[in-house]
Amino acid sequence: MTNGKQANIVAGLEKLFEEHFGKPAEHVEMLPVSGSDRRYYRLSNGKTTAIGTHNQNVAENNTFFYFTELFRKHEINVAQVYGVSKDRKSYLQQDLGTTSLFDMLMAEGFTDNVRQYYHKSLAQLARVQWIAGREADYKQCFASNQFNEKAIMADLLYFKYYFADLQRIPYDKIALISEMEELAKELGRTQPQMLMYRDFQSRNIMVVEDQVYFIDFQGSMQGPPQYDIASLLWQARAQLPEAWKEDLLNGYITTLNDLHVPRMDEIYFRRGFAQFVLLRLLQVLGAYGFRGMLQHKPHFLSSIGPALKNLQTFLSNHPSIPAYPEMRHLLEKISTTEMQERYIRTHANTESKLVVNISSFSYKVGMPKDKSIHGGGYVFDCRGILNPGRYAAYKTLTGQDEKVKHFLETETTMLEFLDHVFALVSMNVEDYLARGFEQLTVAFGCTGGQHRSVYAAEQLGKYITARYNIPVTITHLNESRWVKEDRTVAEG
Repeated sequence: MTNGKQANIVAGLEKLFEEHFGKPAEHVEMLPVSGSDRRYYRLSNGKTTAIGTHNQNVAENNTFFYFTELFRKHEINVAQVYGVSKDRKSYLQQDLGTTSLFDMLMAEGFTDNVRQYYHKSLAQLARVQWIAGREADYKQCFASNQFNEKAIMADLLYFKYYFADLQRIPYDKIALISEMEELAKELGRTQPQMLMYRDFQSRNIMVVEDQVYFIDFQGSMQGPPQYDIASLLWQARAQLPEAWKEDLLNGYITTLNDLHVPRMDEIYFRRGFAQFVLLRLLQVLGAYGFRGMLQHKPHFLSSIGPALKNLQTFLSNHPSIPAYPEMRHLLEKISTTEMQERYIRTHANTESKLVVNISSFSYKVGMPKDKSIHGGGYVFDCRGILNPGRYAAYKTLTGQDEKVKHFLETETTMLEFLDHVFALVSMNVEDYLARGFEQLTVAFGCTGGQHRSVYAAEQLGKYITARYNIPVTITHLNESRWVKEDRTVAEG
């Protein structure tokens, strides 16, 4: 996205802000990039704030507008849409703050207070599925309007290709595909089919003034309600206690009675729930494999260990699920404690002496000298990547600032560059761990040592920490010379 195009987007959002609130926005802050192509901005004037969103996918936006209106009609807590641009690519909505249910769980732990917010979330979910779902027009869904046999098979294949096949574990591929097809047929016949949220997890639940609000429901479609409950209760990073899972599932079923939902076979519902827990666990592993192992995203890499632990727990508690021998055999191999440690690496590296020293530097000043005991390591030249320092908007910022991160991730080849860096450095880290080495040095250089090299050093540090759980030091050698607000000398 060029600076001119971004300026036009911000100007359009500022217009929506002034039209709704009757006063101009005094401050516009670009928010961190999410996993989607949507771009978010926080606009404010004093205590008045709103979230501006830009998304080129008009069909997705229209789905969001439709479900927002439907949910609010049925008193389901979602952000109010204040205004929409004429081309329907930008819109202004209520600011729900920054605290998600996942954030609250991480801050407080497994307290009764947090558990009550989970109960509130499932009570709201029941209204989404069974009340709003009664009158939902599934033609409004932008991607797929039903979670049917084909969609289920796609999730299973996602797991196979992006996780299972990357583990180098031998298995009968023909037998597995046949079993997956049978499982997809079985789950595709599950009834009832209501409104399914699709990605109902604690990061998509915001806590605002003692209430829960839902976000990111653009992927909603017709489907089995059990899938959403499984998504929340078995979220890998949350690791909810078994007692919580049972209590929360019971609470959800009680809510259905309170809403006078037509009678259902609770035994059948619970059996279906267990099947969809397994499906969700496999879909998540596929996503983590793709984002973490292939795209080298640190957050997703660090989530693989907990996801495998979830799978191991599930298989232990459900000896007859899945009822397919090749699938069961493969899943048991994949979820062993040894496989978990391959990704968590806590045990493996407890006695390791290896420290990875990462630095950024300016080629104007000169390359840093290697002071390690045995020498060796890497020096990567970032000057082949478009320099944010050429633009006035980024000149006084650094590779640690969100605006610069966003620029490098969306407007340059930085992510492709880092893919190669991560692969090369990983080879040495694993070799050094095996041989008992104590130091590995990695340096990133750019013209001024302020933007590209700083960002690259920070990202490698996160990646090494997430994948290997070993000590990392990060030093920005040119920090004292960074261009600040009161300086006019630009980075070259």
